[in-house]
Amino acid sequence: MIRNSIEVSEKAGVRYLHFSSNWVQGAMRIQRPNALELPYTREMMAGLLLREAPWPRDALLIGLGAGSLAKFIYHQLPAARITVVEIDPQVEIVARLHFGLPDDPRRLRVLIADGVEYMLAGESRHDCMLIDGFDGKGRAGALDTLPFYQACRARLSEHGLLAVNLLGRERGFQASAERIRQAFEGRTLVFPSSDSGNTIAFANGSERLDVSLGELVSRAEQCKLQTGLNLMPTVARLQEQGYLRHDRLSF
Repeated sequence: MIRNSIEVSEKAGVRYLHFSSNWVQGAMRIQRPNALELPYTREMMAGLLLREAPWPRDALLIGLGAGSLAKFIYHQLPAARITVVEIDPQVEIVARLHFGLPDDPRRLRVLIADGVEYMLAGESRHDCMLIDGFDGKGRAGALDTLPFYQACRARLSEHGLLAVNLLGRERGFQASAERIRQAFEGRTLVFPSSDSGNTIAFANGSERLDVSLGELVSRAEQCKLQTGLNLMPTVARLQEQGYLRHDRLSF
């Protein structure tokens, strides 16, 4: 198992998880422990704009970090079952002790395992896959390979979506995006970078996805009302940067 040098710090009401002194792996606002504090984590939940509620029913997360995404899904999407694959057992311990990761194995399972091996060896299918696994130097390693992305596609349900955090790729994210595109036969979309600089790629497992601007806005409003997550800035960036053709998002 990988052993990272894990540090926890606090500043201005926010608790941070570090794998090294300069590399933030997760954050939690102490007064809002179940909200998504980091902008890129909010963007990773943009699948809520792309599918009709209730979605997802089954979520798979590769990489636990501070548990922000797992906690958000657990608390705000109560119909969803969650499986988290985390390679470092220390990360789970810190997430439970310092970041309030729920202890409810019926809905939220944490498996200490290699994410690549888990994907290549298993058969379970998932509606939502969130890939956010890095080492202490910001490297994704085998989580950023064509065989891994092909395995992700094979493990998606009929209406499944994959979201990948592309920040930290040593040579930029274009090569990573191309591997995802190849694995999913072009049914991918790299969202415009968020304010944090992270870039999230989405991939559609089956039929081509086509959503109108009106549907995006309606789902964003519903999401904010039901979960507190505001995805309207994501909709605005998609529109402003020309991702919508004839007021439709398609990939």
